[in-house]
Amino acid sequence: MVEITGVLPHSRAARAGIRAGDILLEINSHAIRDVLDYRFRLAEEVVVLKLHRGAELLDIRIKKDTYDDIGLEFGTPLMDKKHRCENGCIFCFIDQNPKGMRETIYFKDDDSRLSFLHGNYITLTNLHDEDIDRIIEMHISPVNVSVHATNPELRVKMMKNKRAGDVLRYLRRLADAGIKLRGQIVLCRGINDGEELSRSMTDLASYAPSLDSVSVVPAGLTAHREGLYPLEPFTPDECAAVIDQIEAFNASLPERLFFASDEFYLKCGRPLPEDEYYGEYCQIENGVGMLTSFGTEFSSIMKTLDDDEKRVKREISVATGEAAYVFIRDLTEKLTAECPDLTVHVYPVKNNFFGGQVTVTGLLTGQDLAGQLAGRALGETLYLSRTTLRAEGDLFLCGMSPEELSEKLGVNIEFVSNDGSEFCLKMLAID
Repeated sequence: MVEITGVLPHSRAARAGIRAGDILLEINSHAIRDVLDYRFRLAEEVVVLKLHRGAELLDIRIKKDTYDDIGLEFGTPLMDKKHRCENGCIFCFIDQNPKGMRETIYFKDDDSRLSFLHGNYITLTNLHDEDIDRIIEMHISPVNVSVHATNPELRVKMMKNKRAGDVLRYLRRLADAGIKLRGQIVLCRGINDGEELSRSMTDLASYAPSLDSVSVVPAGLTAHREGLYPLEPFTPDECAAVIDQIEAFNASLPERLFFASDEFYLKCGRPLPEDEYYGEYCQIENGVGMLTSFGTEFSSIMKTLDDDEKRVKREISVATGEAAYVFIRDLTEKLTAECPDLTVHVYPVKNNFFGGQVTVTGLLTGQDLAGQLAGRALGETLYLSRTTLRAEGDLFLCGMSPEELSEKLGVNIEFVSNDGSEFCLKMLAID
């Protein structure tokens, strides 16, 4: 049951007499626990809502088109609390956060509903057979799974959860039911790499075509690992070996299934694969093909520029993480070669806040940006990746606001999404 917190004026629910404060118990005799139940059961032309109002039980009948909304509002998007992660993964990034950050930074979710709604990856350890039944009945797809290892004993060790090995059986149930699966392997040096990676790839390949892709990403290691499991970063040569191992395995398959993240290529100095390598970019949110996609979009929009657009005269700056610095610098140099009156300063920013091996742009903080860009030539506008901000777009991870950073540096700041076309047009001040 879920409390209704609001009813949109003039909606079907309002016309039917439903009120804020009513408790929604059932739709068409099916219990409603959360947003998945609600959306699935609402997809009918006639819905009967069982409500609890004070001491009364009411049945409200509403006729509508199948996928029309009826105008109810609830306290949270999930209509329920987020499911907290019950694992103690040896590589968990949240455990490596410095102290003193916002409380929400330390919350670990492992919620299958967020996998469906927002693409989050889940470990399956919060699920039980009845949850798998519901996913299959509702045909929730894709289900994004953080696998890490298919060796049950190793998965238990890596995730410090006694159910971690047993729940791997859910993959077969989901695949056999035609649920699309996407996988992720966080690779830890000396733990689940080498022969264990080969075993995981062999096991996971058996779930294709329901399983359409698996990303392999290196564990992110900060300088704040006191008391945590000892992990070491991959060397450049080891990064190259991981890429070779994945590609050798892919060569044995009808279609490419496993993808190394961009970070492996950057660290060993290998050229990034071309655009067609990544197909539909199924794993881009895991940092797989993100730079290739960005570069392809950037180059495509450059080809459309006319002579007037190339005559722009301005001086601007871009700050990026160390990993992407050379890539971004090279793109801007291509642009300034076509636009001789455009000056772009590109600065790599070292992540002192997290330290360790953290070099990605999305984890840069306001305080590192402020400290390392002070006194630099920034021009009329400083461009930063929108990924440096939390979802609401108002704060960096350290708690500094964009307005505070702008004031400290004395420059206008604009944020750009992970879109090469937008980045190119922003450089040229083209709306």
